[in-house]
Amino acid sequence: MGALLALTSALVYGVVDFSGGLLSRRAPFRAVTFLGQAGGLLLAAVAAWVMSATSAAPADLAWGALSGVGSGLAMLFLNRGLSRGAMSVVVPVSAVTSVALSVLCGVLLLGDRPGPVAWAGIAAAVPALWLVAGGAATPGSGVRDGLLASAGVAVQYLALGQAGPDSGLWPVAAGRAAAVLLLLPGAVRRPPRLRPGPALASLLVGAGAALGLILYLLAAQRQLLAVAVVLASLYPAVPVVLGLAVLRERAAPRQAVGLLGAVVATVLLSLG
Repeated sequence: MGALLALTSALVYGVVDFSGGLLSRRAPFRAVTFLGQAGGLLLAAVAAWVMSATSAAPADLAWGALSGVGSGLAMLFLNRGLSRGAMSVVVPVSAVTSVALSVLCGVLLLGDRPGPVAWAGIAAAVPALWLVAGGAATPGSGVRDGLLASAGVAVQYLALGQAGPDSGLWPVAAGRAAAVLLLLPGAVRRPPRLRPGPALASLLVGAGAALGLILYLLAAQRQLLAVAVVLASLYPAVPVVLGLAVLRERAAPRQAVGLLGAVVATVLLSLG
């Protein structure tokens, strides 16, 4: 069940990544990021209220808030990179580096002990993510944005995974609130100026991202953190598939190999 939830989280995040990438090229990335976090806060707060929690300890909310700081920074740098047209650089750098950081921290600091099959899946996932996203990182601002985004993603996943199961979805809501507060000064200095259509789209993209985090949190409560992180981080495969199906793009040979590797990694991680 944990593996299925993590994969569903990856699917949701992939759709969000695809939609947000297109949106960030038509609208100011700061406005898209801030309104996205606001939309995520609305959905997370409603979901947390509906799904009553046994107890939401201050420590659980603090972990959730730290996760929100990570995701707010991650989306800011990711959208900045995407707005500059560096998707082929930002996506693979952020995805692969965040997986590596999360797995290392889970094993070295949190006591995760994946089995041999799971380790094989992790080893297959890293190059698969790189290939599926294009695998073409050239020096420049895209690499910097990708690395900064990856650090935020790692903090997002690792911190949220520390919240206790009795806290329900309140850690996700606390994280969205922290992300909004983090981005608020920039929004005040540069008030979002979006037409109603892009503004509504930004809110919906943010709500989708919050849904992806909710699914990840439920997965992390049922699965080794390192495995849940890697499965949820397979989301870059989704924009590639959507690009092929919706935008009629053509897959490069390396992307086809990467998609195959992602399938192999998914099977191994699910079995492990």
